[in-house]
Amino acid sequence: MLIKAAILFVLVMVGLAFFGRLRLPGRKAPPLLRKNCPRCGRPRIGAGPCPCGKG
Repeated sequence: MLIKAAILFVLVMVGLAFFGRLRLPGRKAPPLLRKNCPRCGRPRIGAGPCPCGKG
């Protein structure tokens, strides 16, 4: 019974993710929240400047 509940939960989550992708395709993060510095390529954490001081 517990296995059936876990499988059903996973299937519901997959369905929600699928329909969420259909509603918002190609949504991108705002420019302030880019994941890498445009100059040095280091990962950026938060919205502050890069530690390299260039980006």
